[in-house]
Amino acid sequence: MASRRKILSAGLGAAAAVMGGRRAVAGTAGTEGALGAPLLSPPYGQPSPYEASVVRKLWHPTSIPQIGVSLTPLQDLHGIITPSGLHYERHHAGVPSIDPDRHELLIHGMVHRPLMFTMDDLLRLPSVSKIHFLECSGNSQLWKAAPATATVQDTHGMLSCSEWTGVRLADLLDQAGIAPGAHWVLAEGADGAAMTRSIPLAKALDDALVAYAQNGEMLRPEQGFPLRLLLPGFEGNTNIKWLRRLKIGAAPWMTREETSKYTDIMPNTGGRARQFAFIMEVKSVVTTPSGGQTLRGHGFREIRGLAWSGRGAIKRVEVSVDGGATWRDAALQGPVLPICLTRFRLPWHWEGAPATILSRATDDHGNVQPTHDALVAERGPAAYYHYNAIHAWSLAETGVVTNAA
Repeated sequence: MASRRKILSAGLGAAAAVMGGRRAVAGTAGTEGALGAPLLSPPYGQPSPYEASVVRKLWHPTSIPQIGVSLTPLQDLHGIITPSGLHYERHHAGVPSIDPDRHELLIHGMVHRPLMFTMDDLLRLPSVSKIHFLECSGNSQLWKAAPATATVQDTHGMLSCSEWTGVRLADLLDQAGIAPGAHWVLAEGADGAAMTRSIPLAKALDDALVAYAQNGEMLRPEQGFPLRLLLPGFEGNTNIKWLRRLKIGAAPWMTREETSKYTDIMPNTGGRARQFAFIMEVKSVVTTPSGGQTLRGHGFREIRGLAWSGRGAIKRVEVSVDGGATWRDAALQGPVLPICLTRFRLPWHWEGAPATILSRATDDHGNVQPTHDALVAERGPAAYYHYNAIHAWSLAETGVVTNAA
């Protein structure tokens, strides 16, 4: 009990120092204790201006602004829900502006009854809500050339987690009636790229969702307004945004995004690629302390981070501060949900010595996050998509944290 009081005392002291600094900033503006802004200023609530630096940023900007990725600032977030305005983006032809009153979803192909659903039709049906993460299959691919200055937003920012609300895809397919011999679904979006992916029918009938809302409000345009496909645990690319068509068939369609892209070149196979590696494997990363941060002063602090698995729930997270020589079990912060981000934390007393900080996650199916060397040994040095190796941060005596992957 004495040691616990000591830890809490140290933590409260640090918090007081932080709060004192914030009071000084607020006091400079002369707003504390004064009459505040009126209600509905603005009608749609916005973050505090003191949080203006907490934003998405572009990953490898291209000459075509409609194509690319924006990254979630994982180092600045709390809990497991990513605010809708900070959810990462991946676009192939920009964000279309779609009138929901004119948008329709077609289900056809190997079905007994081809159907067309309006948004009003879908909103009338029984809804379900699920909390799941989405991760781009290219997340963490920067390990090949990640600079020492990389932050966790740079290395892992193609990751977010939301509450999704919509209609079970299985219910819609039941209305259409699946014909014998059907095994695949072609999902198509209404963006300029007409983004398409082949989806196993078994997944569509299991836990797939045709989502129209995110975090309690209708989808944001960049997240697929008015309709998107949600496939829990599958790579983000398959969760088609601006969903307009589902075609049922006997075999995959071999679209561009599952032949020339989003495939894994395998070692010692003469250049053959692994296709349809849909599931995002078990993974974790320390978010505090992490790249770009500076620890100010020695003493107690918590090592904190995120863990997730597309195969189920996180069962265990281990943390090392000596480059993997020894490991300690971190506490999992509830709720711990399947196919969802899970927070972990470990109390640590930093004495000022250099440290190499790692985390290693295990899910409830027994899958363990691999080392970089183990992953490359299995999939070769060309491993690009589905990279889930253990990540390292280097802490110097000065308190500066850099990327050490």
